[in-house]
Amino acid sequence: MNNVVRLISKVLPAVVFGALFLGTWEWAVRFFELKPYFLTAPSSIGEQFVTNFSFIRRAATVSGTNALVGLIAGTVLGVMMSFVLSRFRFLNQIISPLAVALNAVPIFVLVAVLNNMYSITSEIPRRIMVLLVVYFIVLVNVARGLTQISSTHAELMRSYAASDIAILRKVRVPNALPFLFVSLKIAAPAAVITAFVSEYFGGSQNGLGSRISSNIANSKNAAAWAYVLAACLLGLLFYLFSVVMESLNRKGEAK
Repeated sequence: MNNVVRLISKVLPAVVFGALFLGTWEWAVRFFELKPYFLTAPSSIGEQFVTNFSFIRRAATVSGTNALVGLIAGTVLGVMMSFVLSRFRFLNQIISPLAVALNAVPIFVLVAVLNNMYSITSEIPRRIMVLLVVYFIVLVNVARGLTQISSTHAELMRSYAASDIAILRKVRVPNALPFLFVSLKIAAPAAVITAFVSEYFGGSQNGLGSRISSNIANSKNAAAWAYVLAACLLGLLFYLFSVVMESLNRKGEAK
């Protein structure tokens, strides 16, 4: 019962705020008689979402799959490289600046290069783009968690003549887990954003990003906003998944 009350107390403010926001939006469109090309009413967006649900679902599946593959691959590679950097500190001074420079390159530049490397119908360029974004986020956070351990804990383990592997397993990894879940909360929505933004710059026109741009080009603003709504829901789903993973980890540690 306490868990239900706690869940309601966390969810209710967001639901109330969302309802007030949408109500104000709908009222403003109707009261000021705003044209659809300027601002579309939420009711029109909802109608288009229901009407085009089958098309939206297919587009969301494409973008969601690309985001999920890139998220998993980027997380795995980021964690692996963070272990390497924590073990060999001199590599941190070499690889970290390169990772920062790569992350600073605009998405459209990298996507254009990757699209030239693969066929026009391949989803690999978008997945690689998501991988790169997620990789950088995970690498920076997990590497920090592995290296910024308490000196007291490290000295205590060394006083017991613990090996580097034992210190890694008993001290560094547990300290890095909260950093990993924080990075996932950031990387999960970023993966979705990167996946559908990458679709604006070539490749198959079958995802959320391409559907948004094509509907805007054809002045179908309500339909475009319906695809934007799908992208928001997809990003929220990815974020909730990372929250659930963190919650399960906390329960496992409590036991």
